[in-house]
Amino acid sequence: MLLPPLSILLGLATCCSTLDNGLLRTPPMGWLPWERFRCNTDCKTDPENCISEYLIKKMADKIAEDGWKELGYEYVNLDDCWSAKERDSQGRLQPDPDRFPSGIKALADYVHSKGLKFGIYSDMGNYTCNGYPGTTLDTIETDAKTFAEWEVDMLKLDGCYSNSSVKAIGYPKMSIALNKTARPIAYSCSWPAYEGGLPPKVNYTLLGEICNLWRNFGDIQDSWESVLDIIEWFGNNQEKLQPAAGPGRWNDPDMLIIGNFGLSYEQSKVQMALWAILAAPLFISSDLRTMSEEAKYILQNQLLIYINQDALGIQGQRISKTHRFEVWKRTLINGQFAVAVMNNGTDGRPRPFATNLALLGILDCKEGYKIYDVLEQVFLGEFALNTTINIKVTPTGVVLLFLMPLCSSTYFTKPILRILPLEVQ
Repeated sequence: MLLPPLSILLGLATCCSTLDNGLLRTPPMGWLPWERFRCNTDCKTDPENCISEYLIKKMADKIAEDGWKELGYEYVNLDDCWSAKERDSQGRLQPDPDRFPSGIKALADYVHSKGLKFGIYSDMGNYTCNGYPGTTLDTIETDAKTFAEWEVDMLKLDGCYSNSSVKAIGYPKMSIALNKTARPIAYSCSWPAYEGGLPPKVNYTLLGEICNLWRNFGDIQDSWESVLDIIEWFGNNQEKLQPAAGPGRWNDPDMLIIGNFGLSYEQSKVQMALWAILAAPLFISSDLRTMSEEAKYILQNQLLIYINQDALGIQGQRISKTHRFEVWKRTLINGQFAVAVMNNGTDGRPRPFATNLALLGILDCKEGYKIYDVLEQVFLGEFALNTTINIKVTPTGVVLLFLMPLCSSTYFTKPILRILPLEVQ
């Protein structure tokens, strides 16, 4: 099959497609299995941890029962390896009959019965990354209709076993097909990650018109090195990435690995804090059944979630970087700000860091700001613009500050949290 040049395809896609689904006005939150459970299909010897309807139901139960849902974690998503190795006689994707004996529609119904939303995975290529049937150009409409009939709420469309020209046709075509189903299905595109993540190969204007969120970079792994690589890549390329994000269209630095094996407690705080600054989707990929209280404490931090879910939807930026410290800042609604100070050092002791509001470029409210340490849940006090803010940051750790202006309450209001009001000092 001969395909027209990529530039022509991108132009056609820009003029002829639009997502127009009104979804994900704040970054989506939920759970998915990939990082923790990968492509474990061995349900005979590992029934508790294999990719199956049993596992998905157990995670839906935990999200509904353990306070996650009330905090905004509402999606329960499948990833790769859920399907049978062949399509059915009518050319439709079908689940593995042994691991999903009730079918996907029944599984979606179960998740919905918990007050949650259900997501599914496919791949814009001949096969998924693990060799299961992909979504090819001629099966896009069939698959979109199938997902709608199953009452799916989100589709992640990966990009293995494909090429740039096919992706340039397929991703916009799937957007149109999802809209035609008349079911609101959030659309997660992995397209940018397969094209290097940056312009000119990646057209973020187009992505914002056809996708709700997209993977920009390589897969996260269960390690501090992987988390730091992602943070540095976003910081180094923020001028190209930051303008692309906003309500309904989000850069996705990948899953939260907090609660797994590769991060220390302090490093786990870094991932959660920086994902909040980046206005990133918050998809936990760990075992909610065995999660430690420390991990849950980080993931269920209400003020941190409030920052992540800010209605303005402005992605934060790195405003300074030295040999040891990075400072990231995000502008929030009602004159509020979030500031993350990260210590990249590994020299064994907390390092002092001093700054003030003026140096941070936070000058909107001349009366000053109330400042909270988000992760320690401590009120630090009221600060004038030139008052020194002294903190200590652990090696491979972070301090996340929330700043509330002291100016007229008729304009600047208290943050509204999902469960408990913030205790304003």
